Amino acid sequence: MKTIIVIGASGNIGKAAIKGLGKHKVITASRSGKGCDYQVDITDKTSIAALYKAVGKFDAVISAAGHCEYAPFESMTDDQWQATIQSKLVGQMNVVKVGLDHIENGGSFTLISGILNIKPMPLAIADATTSGAIDTFVKCVAFELPRGIRINAVNPTVIEEAWEMYGEMMPGYQPVPGALVGKAFERSVDSFITGQVIFVDA
Repeated sequence: MKTIIVIGASGNIGKAAIKGLGKHKVITASRSGKGCDYQVDITDKTSIAALYKAVGKFDAVISAAGHCEYAPFESMTDDQWQATIQSKLVGQMNVVKVGLDHIENGGSFTLISGILNIKPMPLAIADATTSGAIDTFVKCVAFELPRGIRINAVNPTVIEEAWEMYGEMMPGYQPVPGALVGKAFERSVDSFITGQVIFVDA
């Protein structure tokens, strides 16, 4: 049994990830901390370090966090770009960078990207851009991680549990059950793969 930290555990993707980790000890964290074991802000390295120190020994980290702003490219403001980049991209990179000082030998990180860098939709340029960057980051940084540490990304389409919220924005997309996304996180944590993007699409 592994000890796994799930960041963004209160969201739909975080809940899906937890479903795939039933045989492990799961420690939950989120920005608000509501309903979770810990509160953490992934845009703040000090906050991330405090989380890791509070947990102690752990074998894996799943990041299902990352705020994205949605707007047409023409009207997207610098503040909206920065909010998305600092959270979904730099924030998740922080999770890994700070985590290297705390995670056990042979541990793993799993980050979240998203299908919009492969199947674009209106208003989602910032989400698509940062998702593509996360996919590239894990492919490349996997060669640099020490102590047998692995890293992968899960790149899902919209899940059924979130369809009511996003369905109108995504005509022609087919949602998938959250359980399938949970299986992708399980594969990342429990297999030997590294530097991989695990797509979950219909």
